[in-house]
Amino acid sequence: MTAISNHNNDRFDIGAFRQALGHFATGVTVVTVNAPSGEHVGITVNSFNSVSMAPPLVLWSLARDTHNFSAFEQADYFIVNLLAYDQIALSRHFAKRIEGDAFAGLAYTPGIGGVPILSDCAAYFQCHRKYRYDGGDHLIFVGEVLEFADTDRTCLIFHKGQYTVTGEPLK
Repeated sequence: MTAISNHNNDRFDIGAFRQALGHFATGVTVVTVNAPSGEHVGITVNSFNSVSMAPPLVLWSLARDTHNFSAFEQADYFIVNLLAYDQIALSRHFAKRIEGDAFAGLAYTPGIGGVPILSDCAAYFQCHRKYRYDGGDHLIFVGEVLEFADTDRTCLIFHKGQYTVTGEPLK
């Protein structure tokens, strides 16, 4: 294993950094909000994590140069839709820049504040935004979970740049 140092920023290899981070398997989510105009907005995110059990808090982060960034930044409510193993197409859909109604033809129900809850997800977390923190080229969102559901479906996972699924527990 070769260590790569960040002591000299002009030599820091962002590609190698991203590759090393890719060893950490993450769930795949689509975060949804309503823009100030009322338009539904969503984006694929894998930077989701729990923060606290009491009060129930979760976090996720978003690159500042993301299309529709201001909709997420201004939203009081967001929903983290944890995708199930068979929702790769949904992940890819929200991973790209979408012009027009991104939810046309998709199955969803309105959640708190009218924010879309995507159908057939493994779980979802309806949140009220509590905090926003500077995270370099990202903004970190912390939300208090107001309501959640767990469907017990197998989760979609992203690992080493590829989709995969959770397997059987190791003993």
